[in-house]
Amino acid sequence: MPVRIGITLGDRAGIGPEIVRAALSSKSLPAAAEYVVVGKYPNCSLGVPSLETGRAAAAALEEAVTLARRGELDAVVTGPVHKARMYEAGFKFPGQTEFFAERCGVKNFAMCLTGGKITVALVTTHIPLRDVVTALRQSEIVRVGLLLADFLCCRSKSTPRIAVAGLNPHAGESGKIGREEIEIIAPAVAELNRSSITDQRSQPTFTGPISPDAVFHRAVENEFDAVLCMYHDQGLIPLKLHAFHNGVNVTLGLPFPRTSPDHGTAFEIAGKGIARPDSMIAAINLAVELARKKTA
Repeated sequence: MPVRIGITLGDRAGIGPEIVRAALSSKSLPAAAEYVVVGKYPNCSLGVPSLETGRAAAAALEEAVTLARRGELDAVVTGPVHKARMYEAGFKFPGQTEFFAERCGVKNFAMCLTGGKITVALVTTHIPLRDVVTALRQSEIVRVGLLLADFLCCRSKSTPRIAVAGLNPHAGESGKIGREEIEIIAPAVAELNRSSITDQRSQPTFTGPISPDAVFHRAVENEFDAVLCMYHDQGLIPLKLHAFHNGVNVTLGLPFPRTSPDHGTAFEIAGKGIARPDSMIAAINLAVELARKKTA
């Protein structure tokens, strides 16, 4: 049976509908899969998000997660949303990642992004930068690192090579400009290298902490398969610089694959015919790949 992929349009006033339409009409998606657009969306003025478009985007997410939990969808791909309007409609989550985790009753989850030669997972996500240091814990680095290793193995990386980024400039310079690398990150790397991933398919190797200003170049040069990052922009800035048009956001730890394009609603260009569907195409293709492996 072909895998069934549910796709939400995101905020109807943004570029979500047109990039989904372009992706589905392209010849860049696997033919042996079924694609279903989930949700009901109101008429609206393009580029002008409203309470109604936010409410419809939230309702589509609810429908998609319900169908996936019932087994009626093998994976979910979500279009870009405008969280401010969704908050007005009663959406209470920092983002779609947290929404799917809560609805699935999953505590062990993480945000991962992949595109081109860079894959990153984030130890801390949607929190102010000033709060990162207090939120950074050895147990969280280990937890997200193991989820990242499992994701790489699912994508046929037999022995994943994962770099662990430092938090401070130059990875703290042996404690001279920060001790988080010594007291938190290095012990986490040692623990990760003593651990094995959940299904025992292979033993990943973790290296670090590595200076953040050099680690992504080393990943692009194929020294590493992924980088475990300490905070949101540490991972997203290099990923978007390297693969802005085909980056994909993946929620790790869910009972089904969930992906999304790694860009926003782009209200300023909605309806102008210039929005590129590359990231949506990449998100759908990755969802198909992961769904096939999960159902095999």
